[in-house]
Amino acid sequence: MKHLKRAALVAAVLLAHSASAQTCAVAGPGVTYPATRTVDQTDDYHGVKVADPYRWLEDANSDETHAWVVEQNKLTQNYLSQIPGRDAIKSRLTKLWNFERFSVPFKEGGRYFYSRNDGLQNQSVLYTMKTLADVPRLLLDPNTLAADGTVALAGLAVSPNGKYLAYSTAASGSDWNEIKVRDIDSGKDIEDHIKWVKFSSTAWLHDGSGFFYSRYDEPKEATKLADVNYFQKLYFHKIGTPQSADTLVYDRPDHKDWGFGGEVTEDGRFLIITASQGTENKNRVYYKDLSRKDAKVVPLLEDFDASYNFIGNDGLVFWFRTERNAPRGRIVAIDTRKPGVLNWKQIVPESANTMVSASVVNNQLLVDYLSDAHSLVKVFDLKGKPLHDVELPGLGSAGGFGGKRTDSETFYSYTSFTTPSTIYRYDLKSNKSSVYRQPKVDFDPAAFETRQEFFTSRDGTKVPMFIVSKKGLKLDGSNPTYLYGYGGFNVSLTPSFSVANLAWLEMGGVYVMANLRGGGEYGESWHAAGTKLQKQNVFDDFIGAAEWLIANKVTSPAKLSIGGGSNGGLLVGATMTQRPDLFAAAIPQVGVLDMLRFHKFTIGWAWTSDYGSSDNADEFKALIKYSPLHNLKKGTCYPATMITTADHDDRVVPAHSFKFAATAQADQGGAAPILIRIDSKAGHGAGKPTTKQIEEVADRWGFLSRALKMDGVADAVKAAGQQ
Repeated sequence: MKHLKRAALVAAVLLAHSASAQTCAVAGPGVTYPATRTVDQTDDYHGVKVADPYRWLEDANSDETHAWVVEQNKLTQNYLSQIPGRDAIKSRLTKLWNFERFSVPFKEGGRYFYSRNDGLQNQSVLYTMKTLADVPRLLLDPNTLAADGTVALAGLAVSPNGKYLAYSTAASGSDWNEIKVRDIDSGKDIEDHIKWVKFSSTAWLHDGSGFFYSRYDEPKEATKLADVNYFQKLYFHKIGTPQSADTLVYDRPDHKDWGFGGEVTEDGRFLIITASQGTENKNRVYYKDLSRKDAKVVPLLEDFDASYNFIGNDGLVFWFRTERNAPRGRIVAIDTRKPGVLNWKQIVPESANTMVSASVVNNQLLVDYLSDAHSLVKVFDLKGKPLHDVELPGLGSAGGFGGKRTDSETFYSYTSFTTPSTIYRYDLKSNKSSVYRQPKVDFDPAAFETRQEFFTSRDGTKVPMFIVSKKGLKLDGSNPTYLYGYGGFNVSLTPSFSVANLAWLEMGGVYVMANLRGGGEYGESWHAAGTKLQKQNVFDDFIGAAEWLIANKVTSPAKLSIGGGSNGGLLVGATMTQRPDLFAAAIPQVGVLDMLRFHKFTIGWAWTSDYGSSDNADEFKALIKYSPLHNLKKGTCYPATMITTADHDDRVVPAHSFKFAATAQADQGGAAPILIRIDSKAGHGAGKPTTKQIEEVADRWGFLSRALKMDGVADAVKAAGQQ
């Protein structure tokens, strides 16, 4: 029966498309692209010859690449500047963005800490206070670190004695971090300075004498944004000493692809070392007894058979959230004196919901679950007995719930598509939540509605998606729609408030978020179903969402756009090359678009756990079938496309976007524009200044307003601002 329904759905989509078959050809005025040189470069993959005519664009430091970037940006900005309503969109975004917002507070060393943004600050500011009734004291303002706001706070850790703050910064969006130390009482930095840190936590000894961190060897300055990152090491830094004196705690020169994270247990006795291997949803665990001066690092979990997330300990008994024999997660206790699997004790069993995280506060387990991609939080005693649920305001996303085992309070945030992130204080003794900080945004949430729908993918799998729009949406196929997805690396997409998306809704757009396979919404089996040789399932799911939206007259091919970033950029690139007829516009952001060479740059090799590698013959066959760069075809009518990247993106190097843009421009058979927007002094996205975020979103919605023929956008935006 489900296959008959699927056939009817496809027929409805084809009927809708027949009425707008020329959509792509008239999406916008024709543009003249800068000339892009080609080279005679061919690679042999397992006997298959593959051309790479724009290989020279991989060299981001060359004068020729720089000149190409300048010309492409000139074309893009000229195009965007002529879009009616673009300035009105930016003005409205600026007004919407200007609201006070807060992070979830945490307590350490007898002080509370939280960050606050007054609205349009480029970076949020860190504050501290002794009690919740105190006037907060500014502790660190990242906006003073760079005039243009391009230096961001990337992480922080307060020493348990409350004396020091170790904070890491990232410049221009790079993944490379530097760690500095601030005396909390004086608010001044001391001399300690750590460099060449990447993908690292900071874990203090309980006496505040030093901390553990992870780093790589010093890279070559000229190529540090592109060179492959291998051989991460875990170090200990003693306060008051130079980095050159730091002690190597653990490394594995026999495994260049292992990465390490350190965590000190709440009682201060143990260092927990997590060893990861790329982005594989599995890890190894080691520990070191810090109470013994010459203690060795002891292996605890070395099978690399599942994920193991340390929650806490009761002396020599360690608690972990794991997916071993439980694809949706469970909590187990492991006695380090007898750590064999047969001796493990199950505390909280697997359930129908996906266990996301857990913490120990007030001698209770607070467990965060996903139920059909929205939050559900349950409280258990330390033996696993269910006590009660944390009552949440609705179907949204909750996060936080940190604290110490002896604390009786914790804090969490709650957000939904139409609820700005609100901070709650939760009293575990009374099981009561109270609003601690609630932002005020210039809009009426009652004017919008959210519904969750389930559609059937190509192989019969049921997949959920959220549809957000103004109330009273007319199902006549005329609604401009932005379909967003990710579908990878066990990442779950859940409801959250976005000023950018709110502006789109006010413009009359519909926002759709699809929970595709490859994500973590339904546990490890859901994730695995969208990896390696099964990666096509993710694209089929996204196409299935589009077909459902068209068949149910939410929108039509002439009004449908798609977007996504990073792995989501791959999603957009693969989908627009497989079904260019289905969409009027596409925005692949900082995307992984060359699936044959992604592993040759920075941390790209780590993604082979999800993608596979072109070095493997069977995986190459799967990759070449969907690699966006290699599936562009000369003369095809592609949707209006704006590719976005940044010059300091050392996560997904800009060469992906450069080569894809050059190829798509050469291959475009229709009149729809193929543009690339290349940001400067920006990276993959984390820490991007508010000013740059507003500019990018205004360009995105402006581009789509033209591609989807959204007449009267300026009037709609102005009217929204006057309500």
